Amino acid sequence: MIPKISPEVEAAVRAGTPVVALESTIISHGMPYPQNVEMASEVESIVRRGGAIPATIAVIDGVCTVGVTDGEIDLLASRPDVRKATTRDLPFLIATGTTGATTVAATMHLAAMAGIRIFATGGIGGVHRGASTSFDISADLTEMATTPVAVVCAGVKSILDITATLEHLETLGVPVLVLGSDEFPAFFSRSSGQPAPHRINDAEQAAAVLIATWRGLQLRRGICIANPVPVDDEVPAAELDSVIAAALDDLATGGITGQAVTPFLLSRIVEQTAGRSLAANMALVKNNAAVAADIAVEYSKLTAERSAT
Repeated sequence: MIPKISPEVEAAVRAGTPVVALESTIISHGMPYPQNVEMASEVESIVRRGGAIPATIAVIDGVCTVGVTDGEIDLLASRPDVRKATTRDLPFLIATGTTGATTVAATMHLAAMAGIRIFATGGIGGVHRGASTSFDISADLTEMATTPVAVVCAGVKSILDITATLEHLETLGVPVLVLGSDEFPAFFSRSSGQPAPHRINDAEQAAAVLIATWRGLQLRRGICIANPVPVDDEVPAAELDSVIAAALDDLATGGITGQAVTPFLLSRIVEQTAGRSLAANMALVKNNAAVAADIAVEYSKLTAERSAT
């Protein structure tokens, strides 16, 4: 089943011009209304200013859609019944005509089906704290092991076990790059205490890694490009530790599990940081969109050069 692709995105993919995929869960479950609509619109504008075409992805009334309209973004942002959809949920949404906002994993899958190679998001999912007993590991990681899309993110969400997530990505053979830093970032914070598996310094180097991975070595897998939150917008890790610990206690007390875990924890952190974490979230998403556009432009150039030789 081929996704419904907007004419603008389809034309760009066919022409080999830069395209950046954008997820929709951040619209429906990541931020409150109407900030989520404003953010979605601004992120698409940032991608365009960077020289690429934005392709926000979602499932609208059972139709996998690559390049949703402004009206569909408003629907995703305001309707309380929009499902949070990872790859396992896509068949159900299609069969039942249900609307769903796509996670990192589902967005990657649909982007790859549409021929899009670069994707900007906030942070990726990973190994949850306590996963040794809960076995709670995000499908984002398994999708990255099999789907050739580069994910520009601000690292792994701070609420997760970052060390275990990096170990899991290594086991899956997923290249992990950090832009401009020797340390892997932790979403709201620039510091996680974990060294960067590989450091890159600019979009051109990132694009060269993508070419080497997919065209040179013909490895069919995703690539994690971690882009630290801007210095002026971060919430330091030391400050977040106690906030996250309290949120995890609330999670356990409430018996919350499954797909409700991440939205609940992020909401609690917003409350406990008096909105500073939300401001950081918005800043890092915009930053990632700009970087993804730069990488998409460089990747398009390198792809054209390699095809010409």
